[in-house]
Amino acid sequence: MNTLLLKNNDEDVLKAGKILADGGLVAIPTETVYGLAANALDGNAVKRIFEAKGRPADNPLIVHIADFKDIERFELVSEIPEKAKLLARKFWSGPLTIIMPKGRGVPDEVSAGLSTVAVRFPSHKTAQAVIKAAGVPLAAPSANISGSPSPTKAEHVTADLSGRIDAIIDGGECKVGLESTVLTLAEEKPRLLRPGGITAEEIESVIGEIEIDDAVLYQLKSGEKAASPGMKYKHYSPKAEVILVVGTDREYIDFVNSNSDITVAALCYDGDEKELKVKCLTLGAKDDFKKQAHELFDKLREIDRLPEIKKVYARCPKPDGVGMAVYNRLIRAAGFEVIELEKL
Repeated sequence: MNTLLLKNNDEDVLKAGKILADGGLVAIPTETVYGLAANALDGNAVKRIFEAKGRPADNPLIVHIADFKDIERFELVSEIPEKAKLLARKFWSGPLTIIMPKGRGVPDEVSAGLSTVAVRFPSHKTAQAVIKAAGVPLAAPSANISGSPSPTKAEHVTADLSGRIDAIIDGGECKVGLESTVLTLAEEKPRLLRPGGITAEEIESVIGEIEIDDAVLYQLKSGEKAASPGMKYKHYSPKAEVILVVGTDREYIDFVNSNSDITVAALCYDGDEKELKVKCLTLGAKDDFKKQAHELFDKLREIDRLPEIKKVYARCPKPDGVGMAVYNRLIRAAGFEVIELEKL
């Protein structure tokens, strides 16, 4: 398959919309990461997403809209909870996905057979324009090979999916850098399933107390069904082994230096590189979680451009605010392998 490389202009946006309306696949920029889009109302088109990515079919997708009215217009949900309206008023368009009871317009391929559907209204103007040009909501997971770091630049998508999909729109670098926050409102109490750029604290300021799902910080239990993308499988991983290292600044530096050789790299904070004896990829300042979120996937992909690196020791951020989102992605990139230095 010849993958078209489209520019971020009106002509190419219309071209992308036509491809999508005809059942094709187009990688589009959003404020979070690049998404691999298909017509969310066409089960056969959605199946192509799973095939192109090598994505397990029991991993649900997010439906992207360009107008709140699209929810009712396309019968995406059976009911819109009042709390969803409050959150949409505050955070949409933006990096928040809301899970609601599924409507009859959504094929099972999108929801992985669940009775719920995840809906998001992206703030990226190109994403909105493509959705409008297609004339339908778009189902879109991250535009990468399943399990690899999510793409934050068009070149990342090209590296993974060129020849597998119909087109890629180059909309520049993604602003947030991590996938959207996912909150379910389909249960008795609102529950955070995936942290992102909208924090738990910000959500609680609008709708009151929410629960944090155990799978945000811990591995999904055996046999437990994923209610949201990013919950069940090892994700975001470079080819090298990633290991989270928990400890003080001094403990981390001493540990890495004591295990240093040419096959080892450090995924660390600004300033650490001055004392470390290995290849360093810095994420930002220790407490600058937004910068860390923006840099994380790009740095994980950079590791793959260093074939000599076989093992990466990563600093472990506090799971607070946006730091929870960074921790969530890192713990999955590491396959939940953590070294706690104070216990050694």
